[in-house]
Order: sequence, then structure tokens, then C-alpha cells
Amino acid sequence: MAFSFLTQELAIDLGTANTVIYMNDQKVIDEPSIVAIDKSNNTLKAVGMEAKRMHERTSPTIKTVRPLKDGVIADFDAAEMMIRGFIKMINYKRSFFTPNLRMVVCIPSGSTAVEIRAVRDAVERSGGRDIYLIFEPMAAALGIGLDVTAPSGSMVVDIGGGTTEIAVISLGGIVADQSIKTAGDVFTSDIQQYLRQQYNIKVGEITAERVKIEVGAAITDLDEPVEPCTVSGPNLMTVHPVEAAITSQEIAHCLDKSLARIETAIMSVLEQTPAELYSDIVKKGIFLTGGGALLRGLDKRLSDKMNIPFHVADDPLRAVARGTCNALKNVSNYPFLMR
Repeated sequence: MAFSFLTQELAIDLGTANTVIYMNDQKVIDEPSIVAIDKSNNTLKAVGMEAKRMHERTSPTIKTVRPLKDGVIADFDAAEMMIRGFIKMINYKRSFFTPNLRMVVCIPSGSTAVEIRAVRDAVERSGGRDIYLIFEPMAAALGIGLDVTAPSGSMVVDIGGGTTEIAVISLGGIVADQSIKTAGDVFTSDIQQYLRQQYNIKVGEITAERVKIEVGAAITDLDEPVEPCTVSGPNLMTVHPVEAAITSQEIAHCLDKSLARIETAIMSVLEQTPAELYSDIVKKGIFLTGGGALLRGLDKRLSDKMNIPFHVADDPLRAVARGTCNALKNVSNYPFLMR
């Protein structure tokens, strides 16, 4: 233990949309999961927010890449560059030595062995020495303060950027789960398509995401109405600039099919749940985490559909990251962590 000061402990929520890193219980990185790469020599130009500013605005010599798609690594080299870039951003140079990195990284519960290996390899090549993996719904449950080792059932629905993770947890294990690729990125794509069809406006990913954040809703009759969001872009036919005011009711209609897919997946997991755990879930309610949980009225829509109370967690965006941080502090006490 004499050289424990040479070990750096990092909890990493490697998300499709955002990467959050905690160190010593402090959030040190909270940046978009995107890199800008110089095509001429294949080197890292920028990472995180700086790279996002370049997204869809790049010159022929620079390309922006989102290394994760649907919750898993789609571009291995870019993922390694991104993790390495984020680690460099953390000011850990307190000694003359490069610290050993001990990490807990979360992965989707539906990951295949190949996908799990890709995450492990990318983290190892970024400098990780002692690596643990945790499934996202388990991390989300830890992050919102649920006792995952208790002999009672808890249910978490984590709507991230690439995947929606649904899991029933009891006695430190996942009893029933489903991971579907309908999540934040699909909502953004739905909005782009709606604006094309309804208003003949072509908008980029960043504008569609802004609409989702400003007026995103899951139901048409919100308790607290929101101001319409103004969008501008080229007309698809004439290329003249067009403006449109988008309301939350329109977004609720345009996201309806995607939200129905999430409802079906939740019902499917409830069907697989043992009766005793099901009654625990009905008493406690189902917890919503991830950026998708911030869609206005989503908890009401799901509660009405399932007749089970749904609760939006405090700071749902960071729930998985907080849980990963919790797991890092209790590595020896949590047998569900994978080495």
C-alpha cells in the first residue's frame, strides 16, 4: 500500500451521447462523447465539447466521430482516442510518475461478449490497469440510492442516448432485463424527420437536440405548458431560409411511436418478473433515469399505461455516473462487478 498514491481511481459512464467521469467523489469530466480527428495524420484534434462545436461544421481535413452507437463502441480507434483525451484533461499529475489507472466502466446490459471485450480493450489501451465493468441499470439503481443487495425487487428504466435499459434488480443481481435501441438518438432523429415532413425544413442533429430539450414532451396535455421553440433552416425544395415555431404537443405526437416501443419493452420485462418481486415493484414504483427521463410528462404517460407509479430520479442524467462512482468505492463488496 506504500505506493497507493500512484493509483488513480476513475468511475466512467461511457455514454453514447455524454461521457461522465468521477474521481474521488468529484465529477471531473462531463462532456459530449465525440472526437474531432485530423484526417491528414489521423491524430486527435479535439474531444468533448470542443469537438461538438465542430460537429456538422467541419472542413475537408477534419472529421468528427461519435465513437459509440447504440450504447456500444462502433469505432474502436476513435473510442480509444476519446478516453485517452478525457484522461489527459483530468489534472492528475501530482507526482513524477504516471499513475496506475483503476477504473469502473459501465456497459449496456444487453452487451455481447464481443462488445464487452471492445470496451475493455479500449480502456486498457487508454492506460487502464485494473478494470471493472458494471451493467448500466445496476449503476443507475446504485446512483439513485436503491439497496441493490436487498432481498426485494427494484425496477429501473434508464433512457440514455443510444439504448433504453430496463431491469428488475434483487439480491445484487439482474433478475429480468431488456435493452432496446430506442432512446435519445432515436428521439432526435424522429424530430429531424418530423420537421422535414411537416415543415419541409432540413435541420441538423444539434438543432433537433435543442428542440428535444426545449419542448420535448411525452404527452400533449402538460400541467405546465412550455413556450414554442423557433427553428430555422433551408427549405428542402427552394433552399430559401424558413422559420417554424414548434410546440410540445407536436413533439409528443412525433415521439409517440418510439415511446410506444419503450412501453412494450417495459411490459415485456414486467411479464418476466417473478410474482413476489412484482408486488415489491408495485409498492415502490418504477424509477426513471437517463436523459430521456427529462421528457416532460413521461412519468405520467407510463403510470397511466401500466397502473404502476413511475418516479423520475433526482438529476437523472448523472444517475449512472454516480452509481459507477459508488461501485468504485465498494469494489470488494459488490460481487456483480465484472473483471
